[in-house]
Amino acid sequence: MAVNFSAALSPSKSSFVGGRLSPPSFPSLPSHSPSGANPHLVVCRRLFGLEEAFKLQRERQLQSVTKVRRKPPLRRGRVSPRLPVPDHIPRPPYVATRDLPEIASEYQVHDAEGIERMRAASELAARVLNYAGTLVRPSVTTDEIDKAVHQMIIDAGAYPSPLGYGGFPKSVCTSVNECMCHGIPDSRQLQDGDIINIDVTVYLNGYHGDTSKTFICGTVPNEIERLVKVTEECMERGIAVCKDGASFRKIGKRISEHAERYGYHVVERFVGHGVGTIFHSQPIINHHRNEEPGIMVENQTFTIEPILTLGRIESVTWPDNWTTLTADGGPAAQFEHTILITRRGAEILTKC
Repeated sequence: MAVNFSAALSPSKSSFVGGRLSPPSFPSLPSHSPSGANPHLVVCRRLFGLEEAFKLQRERQLQSVTKVRRKPPLRRGRVSPRLPVPDHIPRPPYVATRDLPEIASEYQVHDAEGIERMRAASELAARVLNYAGTLVRPSVTTDEIDKAVHQMIIDAGAYPSPLGYGGFPKSVCTSVNECMCHGIPDSRQLQDGDIINIDVTVYLNGYHGDTSKTFICGTVPNEIERLVKVTEECMERGIAVCKDGASFRKIGKRISEHAERYGYHVVERFVGHGVGTIFHSQPIINHHRNEEPGIMVENQTFTIEPILTLGRIESVTWPDNWTTLTADGGPAAQFEHTILITRRGAEILTKC
């Protein structure tokens, strides 16, 4: 579940945190210059022309990408009452208050027992997410998905981490179409051509496992299908650079490079975060290009959860203080994994 970057900078206002173009080929410099012409000037002109052509090609692609047929704007449905959790299931500390927890300053680095508990919580979150994905089809409401997810989590003896976090009223986040993240499940029925991100976090034996995926409902335009595919690839490329001693800023660089190849934009407002015994902690994981300091250490856990848009990255948040949409109404997609840093790479914990 993503952290609001601006809120992360101010702990007292923290919140939830989540056709390829070929580059131009350049001519080689000629070995001689007939009629006294300056070969460097000729090549410079050629390069400038190629650069301009490449720029125009990128602009045309971006225009074609953003002219996707818009669905009707998302509207809030009826939100049902909060679901109960059996008394014997342990709660995370923040459930006792409606206050939004601060982003914890400590990095979460685990011993052997902690790693096994992280694996168990993350594996459960992955199984719940996979199950939730099987429910995605036209006419199903996001509230029905929430109820099914809630039941599966408590049946496993775990607590649905979003429930009661800063007053969040549901057990899962369901973000449809132009909703970037933190959508609250309600009575709205999914429609053919929708996309929906389902964000699952479970609290099991004192540890949180956090994951999300964007699912396709029915049939969507090719442009939307490609957005979803490239967003998942961006997450995977971000994970691929992670290992003990690697700098955190490499994640944003790799994600941005891949997104830009397709003319997509990476949302900067929401970031990844440390996760473990605490839901949201340092480090803050920027998914866009940045120069933030910090390196990864072995046995550390955090999330990588980029959000990509077809249009602009500016956002608006509904009065419920959670549901955040693209300001231009364009679609957004997100994927998320919890990872464990190892000496030679990263272990994806939210797989099953």
